[in-house]
Amino acid sequence: MVSAIVFTPLFAALILLMLPPEDEEGARRLAFGASLLTFVISLGLLAKFESGTADFQFVERFAWITDFGIQYHVGVDGISLFLVLLTTFLMPLVLLASWDDVHKHVKEYLFFFLLLETGMVGTFVALDMFLFYVFWEVMLIPMYFLIGVWGGPRRIYAAIKFLLYTMVGSLLMLVAILYLAYQYNAQHQTVTFDLLRLYDLKLSLIEQKWLFAAFALSFAIKVPLFPFHTWLPDAHVEAPTGGSVILAGVLLKMGTYGFVRFAIPLFPEAAHAAVPIIMALAVIGIVYGALVAMVQPDLKKLVAYSSVSHLGFVVLGLFAFNVQGVEGAVYQMLNHGLSTGALFLLVGVIYERRHTRLISEYGGLWKQVPLYASIFMVVMLSSIGLPGLNGFVGEFLILLGTFRANPLAAILAVSGVVLGAVYMLWMYQRVIFGPITNEENAKLVDLSRREVMIFVPLLAMMLFMGLYPRPLLTRMEKSVEATLARVNVLRQASPEQSRRAQHEQLPNSIGATHASPLQTAPKLIAER
Repeated sequence: MVSAIVFTPLFAALILLMLPPEDEEGARRLAFGASLLTFVISLGLLAKFESGTADFQFVERFAWITDFGIQYHVGVDGISLFLVLLTTFLMPLVLLASWDDVHKHVKEYLFFFLLLETGMVGTFVALDMFLFYVFWEVMLIPMYFLIGVWGGPRRIYAAIKFLLYTMVGSLLMLVAILYLAYQYNAQHQTVTFDLLRLYDLKLSLIEQKWLFAAFALSFAIKVPLFPFHTWLPDAHVEAPTGGSVILAGVLLKMGTYGFVRFAIPLFPEAAHAAVPIIMALAVIGIVYGALVAMVQPDLKKLVAYSSVSHLGFVVLGLFAFNVQGVEGAVYQMLNHGLSTGALFLLVGVIYERRHTRLISEYGGLWKQVPLYASIFMVVMLSSIGLPGLNGFVGEFLILLGTFRANPLAAILAVSGVVLGAVYMLWMYQRVIFGPITNEENAKLVDLSRREVMIFVPLLAMMLFMGLYPRPLLTRMEKSVEATLARVNVLRQASPEQSRRAQHEQLPNSIGATHASPLQTAPKLIAER
């Protein structure tokens, strides 16, 4: 089932290349049908997923490059399950939104989107480090072309900047992956890239710190974590609407997923040592992203900087190292994909009608396009975390988990919630309310039936996840607990490692006043 989800889009992309260039309608139908079929298959994962275990499920393992111990090894757990579903859920909506918006090289545009879906899903399900890296690189090329060919006036600059930033981090990660395989061979006299075996690799603290730095840099660029965020506004502003939705909805989650799946559990001692730095950067990103978003004159750039702020919350929750923080971080990944993806779709809808994204060009849209304004309001409230909508649950759990680990970081992060409400409400007031001062706005038409079909599933998921989060949290809980147990292995470490941890005062460096997450996480798990 997992392989069907990964390769159905790729198979459709290859068929797409055989269609004649003039058959644009047939190409659109094929791409949309393939993405919809992929989503339907992925629902089978949700239906058959067993929530009472932390083991990887639907596992497939085949020999690939036997001389180097490389396997085709895929599977999902409670963390990756919903990220796969988020990807397959957003892709048909994006292709439906692009139905009438793309008029040049339509077949190629759809080909790159289908190839991108294969790369994204493959990244989430790969359990072999070499296979993960292959999917990670496959994912970059389609997005590079989507920005560079179908983007705005500065698309070449934005595409190259996106590729260079990501490639630098990727190469360092590749070196770290090769070193892990080398060390496993030295300790066990066999070469493997299997993630589950590499979890048990014994590494010194200095090795862990260097390897964690290599992985963390790659993932921090992808998040993007401050100060590695400068590629994001350019990429978002220049990308076509569909590219912006997938970039914000899925691609940014590759960085946060990389932290929770690879960087933190593979190098737990180094991860604990890095907590003060990572938390500080996350808090700075939360506040900085919100302040910069507040002064943006461009709708798309405002939403782009809001992603810097929202993803800072996710990183903060991951490095709280307790169940509430990590569950909230995973939940917030899904929330951000829905709410920010919907915001970019809304910006795209109005841009196709007016061909401008400047906030000053709008005003009074409620009278002219009431359905659009109503949907915009719900999505905006979801983004700022209104109770009853999806954004509230993730932010609440993150702040709760962060406060248990580092009260100061939680208190500072709350300012990001307040600032988020300020810039979103102010933007909405300027765009939607007031008199119509621009005659072009008086000619706008409301959402079409096709556009309504795009937003209804998104609004339904926002309400469901805000009112009834339990089905998602229960399915991810065991996997989160297993990850934390692996991360907190220091408590069962050898005497030499324990003395070294005490000598370096790792618990105190996290900022806990009475007990660190290393000491409280097992208790929190038991309480749950």
